[in-house]
Amino acid sequence: MTGEPGVGGYILAGGGSTRFGRDKALVEFAGEPMLARMMNLMRSVTTDLKVVAKSGKYAEFGAQIVSDRWPGEGPLGGIITALEDAGESSADSGWNLIVSCDMPFLAREWLAFLCGRTAISKAQVVLPYSAHGPEPLCACYRTDAAGALRAAFESGVRKVTQGLQHASTEALDESDWKRFDSAGRLFWNMNTAADYEEARRILEAERT
Repeated sequence: MTGEPGVGGYILAGGGSTRFGRDKALVEFAGEPMLARMMNLMRSVTTDLKVVAKSGKYAEFGAQIVSDRWPGEGPLGGIITALEDAGESSADSGWNLIVSCDMPFLAREWLAFLCGRTAISKAQVVLPYSAHGPEPLCACYRTDAAGALRAAFESGVRKVTQGLQHASTEALDESDWKRFDSAGRLFWNMNTAADYEEARRILEAERT
């Protein structure tokens, strides 16, 4: 299936996984590596999918790799890398769905809804809010947000939420995403090995 018209796709896989203890993109979930799972999901809702990672990694997945311009500097640098790459691409469509590689319970229907929202949004970022606050690692970004985010980054900002204070955002709250998340796990991400084991336990419980 082709992706939503006008929305490119980027998966952030450039983190060091220091809290996790091993490469999160390579751990298996539901019988496949997380990066492969995320690539299949993203390809169903976006066009021109790429992976932001350290140069030379993940060639075995057949992904288009965009070298993280600020490796080790956190996800804000990865987001800016993605947006600047989009701006340099002849296939740039103006909007980009950017997600982290460690979100095992994302739903295709939710991502399609999120991408579809870009058609009417006047903001630079369509940003979901969960009970934990903003979810910038599962959001849609206009390519032209790159300049404001890079200026913030170069001024010393490293937290994505602080960087987004320099861009215009449209908030999507529980009334927008709850229909896709009856179990309350849509934005779950695996920061630690314990998170991963819990996600696997949840998956096994759902299968029995």
